[in-house]
Amino acid sequence: MFAFFVATQESLRMFDIFRKHTRIMMMVMFLLIIPSFVLLGIDGYSRMNETDVPVARVGRTDITQSQWDAAHRGEADRLRAAMPNIDAKLLDSPEARYATLERLVHEQVVAQAADQARLSTSDARLARFLQEDPTIASLRKADGKIDMDRYRQLAASQGLTPEGLENNVRLNLARRQIETGVSASGFVMPAVADVALNAFFEKREIQVVNFLAKDHAAKLNPTEAELDVFYQKNPSLFQAPEQAQIEYVVLDLDAVKRGIQIPEAELKAYYEQNALRLSGVEERRASHILINAPKEAAAAERQKAKLKAEELLKTVRANPSSFADVARKNSQDPGSAAKGGDLEFFARGAMVKPFEDAAFAMEKGAISDVVESDFGFHIIQLTDIKLPQQRSFEELRARLESDLKGQQAQRKFAETAEIFTNTVYEQSDSLKPVADKLKLEIKTADKLARQPLPGVSGVLASEKFLSALFAADTLSSKRNTEAIETAANQLVAGRVVLYQPARTLPLAEVRTQVQAQVVAARAAELAQKEGAEKLALWKTGASPDNLPAAQVVSRDQALNLPAPVLLAALRVDTTKLPAWVGVDLGPQGYAVVRVNRVLPREAAAQANLVQRRDQYAQWWAEAESQAYFALLKEKLKAEILVPSPVKKQ
Repeated sequence: MFAFFVATQESLRMFDIFRKHTRIMMMVMFLLIIPSFVLLGIDGYSRMNETDVPVARVGRTDITQSQWDAAHRGEADRLRAAMPNIDAKLLDSPEARYATLERLVHEQVVAQAADQARLSTSDARLARFLQEDPTIASLRKADGKIDMDRYRQLAASQGLTPEGLENNVRLNLARRQIETGVSASGFVMPAVADVALNAFFEKREIQVVNFLAKDHAAKLNPTEAELDVFYQKNPSLFQAPEQAQIEYVVLDLDAVKRGIQIPEAELKAYYEQNALRLSGVEERRASHILINAPKEAAAAERQKAKLKAEELLKTVRANPSSFADVARKNSQDPGSAAKGGDLEFFARGAMVKPFEDAAFAMEKGAISDVVESDFGFHIIQLTDIKLPQQRSFEELRARLESDLKGQQAQRKFAETAEIFTNTVYEQSDSLKPVADKLKLEIKTADKLARQPLPGVSGVLASEKFLSALFAADTLSSKRNTEAIETAANQLVAGRVVLYQPARTLPLAEVRTQVQAQVVAARAAELAQKEGAEKLALWKTGASPDNLPAAQVVSRDQALNLPAPVLLAALRVDTTKLPAWVGVDLGPQGYAVVRVNRVLPREAAAQANLVQRRDQYAQWWAEAESQAYFALLKEKLKAEILVPSPVKKQ
């Protein structure tokens, strides 16, 4: 659309040329276009317009950028629905997006392996799986049949038709045969598991001597020359990061709402239509007698439970006042039986559908027929009805206005978003035109970096927006960015007012940091040297003075030892004891470990022993599955064509 506006005048001039020289232009077009159709065909022209690039490849099948984007949007939507409070930045991080791509590659590898093995899913197996699936089971009506309208809605929520949903399930079942064929066949003999577990849980008695860098630091006083040499060799350690001062405007639903005025007559009409709904919901109080009969129980068992419920129904209908007493003695609902079957007040949606339908169709004091649900058979007595008290127009006015503004804002947002997008592009030297046109606030931010600053939220935490701001052309031209979508129904555009590139700070300004770095590096060197010398001496048989008290450690009892020290102690050769090993602790210094003796794994209770063997078998099966998948990837020549994101330190 932007190209249309920019090229309008040029287009008019070209149309004028066409109009004056129609016959000549038609002949030229005929000579140029027809031969190319003969050579390339219509499909060739379609392919020429394809701009989607592959991001991964499995065999001859490409996974494209659009497929990756669509899959990640779906994954993010599912996670947002399951965890509404999840941080949106986590869902849109490079690591999360790359994980989605890895999943797509995994699925394609397994799918091709299943296809090559000619694995398929029969209609009978598909039907059995769908019958056993809890999501599908929740769509059953009281008569046991699937509610097809809700089934179609379930498929549509995944962007599929019912046939497409079933085809996906069929493919997934075929793929599962590939994966379970390896994982389910993995097993480990108890004796083999015990050998590995004994080694893993083995304990060692050790003594640790630490040579700490901090003990040497106080003795060091580097010269100015040493500071200058370190500073010159390590300029990247003393850089001020690039920063930008920006202006930006945000268009969201709240901004659109602010420009909407609702007429009084429309508010009152909306009140008349929605007063009951906005005043609250109807609640009902009921008691029930439940005879348990799970839906998966045998038909004979369910019939027996139903007959018992019908007998109890005759009893309470003959004497309604005995309902609570009959419930205490006969109801198999542990949560309500002791209270005479009382379920207290509940609104629609709180109970299973057959129960809810019956309870909300009854009159106060009435006793229902036997109601069948997935839990069994219910007899319901409706004990009270609580109708919401209708609230006045004035009481609801603020909510009515907010609701209507929200509805109109939703409808108007797309139109306003187009105006926003076009204006920031066409008048790109300032944000004032779009702010004036749409009554938006021009906001400012200072000391902005390419990566979101800690604790920042909203649009300034959007990596897409920051990438646009720090793009080379944006920095050089100081023009508006394009409209960036940073959330649902939220667009932002910004411009850089002042930019300061990264620079090395002068030595005078960072002298304290330079000195700290020099002292830390030199102290670590001295500690490591001292530790290595002591280790060499003690290995010759010299007797160390004042060794610290011995301690018993294992992989599951680290006693707060640094991980490198623990691993070194557990890996050292113990054929000759005592054994010595040195551990470089980097900036912290050096440690020398003496291993005195090896203690075997403690005998575990039989239950724990079996549990750990099972866990080891699971680890082994998982390792075999990963190895098999790696073999399939190599065989099918699977590769990811985009670089893996570098983890932030």
